[in-house]
Amino acid sequence: MKILVTGATGYIGKRLIPLLVNEGHDVVCAVRDKLRVHKHYLEEEHIEIVEADFLNIDSLNNIPKDIDVVYYLIHSMSNTSKDFESLERQCAINFKTYIETTQVKQVIYLSGIVNESKLSKHLLSRKTVEDELEKGNYSLTCMRAGIIVGSGSASFEIMRDLVEKLPVMITPKWLLTKCQPIAISDVLTESTVGASAFVKLTLFSAITVMSFISLVMVKRLLSC
Repeated sequence: MKILVTGATGYIGKRLIPLLVNEGHDVVCAVRDKLRVHKHYLEEEHIEIVEADFLNIDSLNNIPKDIDVVYYLIHSMSNTSKDFESLERQCAINFKTYIETTQVKQVIYLSGIVNESKLSKHLLSRKTVEDELEKGNYSLTCMRAGIIVGSGSASFEIMRDLVEKLPVMITPKWLLTKCQPIAISDVLTESTVGASAFVKLTLFSAITVMSFISLVMVKRLLSC
């Protein structure tokens, strides 16, 4: 199959691409700047690099029309803009508008674990993107993940920084929030197989963020 990976230079994207190539797929990597792409990709026979900014719908014409499947991995977790919610929504709208002109049959979106009541701004934004993508004329698979455990994961790095840099702290209320961490290797495994419309990615029972930080602390102590 010919697979488009958006967010190809991101934490998940750059780990997913080699797996897809090893499975025999042709991979198109959509990036905003080719200079940020690993040099190996430029030499790989089964990888094509295209420049596309999903906030600029005209630039999406660089994406081939003969794509079969898309991994939508565009997130603004590290975006410093206070208006990241509207930016993520506009990216999703532009993506859907263009992808509907191609032969894409399935879109796979890595979202967050959401509920129908109270959500943080980031999770609310993930849910809004889900709603926009669901309006398309393709099959949509939403992979809902909590804290992804692995070096480089934004949410995991926050927890590790708390352990390594703040030996003593006054804990905020959000540390009592329940979470369900999952290893990056398990996210990648589940992301490369066919799935139903909504998939909750979790191998842990729900634990508080405080308990998760305690586990990170124990691992840190054992590795010293």
